[in-house]
Amino acid sequence: MKLKPSIIDRLALMICGDEPHTSFPYRSSSYLTGFFREIDLDYQHDGSTRRHWVAGVLSNLNTDLNPKSPYPSPELKKIIEHLLDPTNFMDLNQNIAINKVNNILKSQSLYVEKDKNTGNTSLRKVMNDFISTSIDANDARSTISFLPSVFDIPKKPVVDELVSVMMPFDMEFDNVIETIKEACSNENMICHRADDLWNNSTIIQDIFELIYCSSIVIVDFTSKNPNVFYEAGIAHTLGKNVIPITQSMDDIPFNLGHHRILKYLNNDEGMHHLKDTLGHKLKNLKQS
Repeated sequence: MKLKPSIIDRLALMICGDEPHTSFPYRSSSYLTGFFREIDLDYQHDGSTRRHWVAGVLSNLNTDLNPKSPYPSPELKKIIEHLLDPTNFMDLNQNIAINKVNNILKSQSLYVEKDKNTGNTSLRKVMNDFISTSIDANDARSTISFLPSVFDIPKKPVVDELVSVMMPFDMEFDNVIETIKEACSNENMICHRADDLWNNSTIIQDIFELIYCSSIVIVDFTSKNPNVFYEAGIAHTLGKNVIPITQSMDDIPFNLGHHRILKYLNNDEGMHHLKDTLGHKLKNLKQS
């Protein structure tokens, strides 16, 4: 397989550290030479424009010696994996960089998978679409079809750092959502509730899109709000990591009673406990 020229150009910017500086380490001329030599590719920057030179190197390696192969050349595969080497991201967010690489590779049904133990990445072929939080690297990817078409399937990727919160929109939950957002921020995660967004013409589509793109969904069952139960069902169906919380165990119906529930009190002490307990749970899920 040969990579599209647009992918080659974007990869060149990422290797240079120009897209953007906050996602990939910046590499000057000498460091570009070192980047390739670290994986035993003998290229030396010739003083020309950095991104044009890197794009030229990638284009030379973008061969199609085996048209039946679902992967680019071994050299390009090695370069993509080396680009995301965890040692390059001591001060940068590797997961954000992986998402950016996956966004440009998906048009050719490729993606980079991260080993959660080592942080090393591997280039893989997408067999089908996947949206579940927990995927075994050895499992075939499965496609879920939604019939009838109640929702539009978002054309957005799942974001590892995105946490969505399903709860009533009542003012009495304002301090709860702020506590949850603080717990997420402490773990370098992004937290949204559906009323934070207005991307679609209907709120239920915004809710579905938020759940779809999240890796973790926090669901507050306090007051037995029927909308929240509906949203919890969507999250479970999509295979998300769901963290149930409530102010009263009486609000948990029988069908959900087998799940571990985080109970909290809606006062200062309760909010402090909720923040600490949620932070611990979020950290464990990120590392799992």
